[in-house]
Amino acid sequence: MSATSKSTKIRLFFKTWFGPAPALLSVLLLIAFIANVRADDAPNPIFVKRFENAFNAAKAKLAADTNNPAALWQFARAAFDWADIQTANARRAEIANQGIAATQRLIAQDPKSVEGHYYLAMSFAELAQTETLGALKLVREMETEFALVLKADPAFDHAGADRNLGLLYRDAPGWPTSIGNRAKAKQHLQQAAIVSPDFPENVMNLIESELKWGDDDAVKRDMKTLDELWPKAQKQFAGEEWESSWADWTKRRDDARKKAAATSNVSSSPHNKASP
Repeated sequence: MSATSKSTKIRLFFKTWFGPAPALLSVLLLIAFIANVRADDAPNPIFVKRFENAFNAAKAKLAADTNNPAALWQFARAAFDWADIQTANARRAEIANQGIAATQRLIAQDPKSVEGHYYLAMSFAELAQTETLGALKLVREMETEFALVLKADPAFDHAGADRNLGLLYRDAPGWPTSIGNRAKAKQHLQQAAIVSPDFPENVMNLIESELKWGDDDAVKRDMKTLDELWPKAQKQFAGEEWESSWADWTKRRDDARKKAAATSNVSSSPHNKASP
């Protein structure tokens, strides 16, 4: 995370709606933007404290100048980080709503604000994680906000609009439930890596998607690309503000390698080879 941008990752998953007809009522979409803390890991107390301090500092800065555009979107960004690390839905929603209010004020001042639309989408994502049926509506709103950012500034947040749209399309349910679409997902994820090829998150997303889709050749190609850019990226995205991102990226790269190796071992097993 730098002074003006941050790495984001969308993960979409389902929560079963238990009832008399689960096959018909299954699947309420919940969205988690995972940036510096993975949902399946315990939050690092060092990062928790940093996010809390950043949120409080951004809040104080905004209180001192309530209509300052930079203070508004920087507060929304800090609110996203702080909301994302919460474990209680009520607290997460409370913080997310503060981020939404800040970005909506910014957009009211400047309807074309890239930062406003971008962090509004991210705040919607945090709120969606606390919703049930309302989450499905928020998916559409996020799609709209990211599309506006993409049109105005494709490079913002290291191709953040393409990156996040790609992940939305990859993991959301397909028509008619939601917006899921593999072709669109692939297009946006690849474009993110073209626009900002040195940003590890973009290549990491491609690798994880290719593993999901069973594209072994693409996995090998992009894993090599990731390994080649890694040393340069460590210098480019250096400092305390990027430590949590690197913890996430390193774990994900290790996991991807294990999955790729397991897939390779299965495909090369004699039991999976045709008889001569």
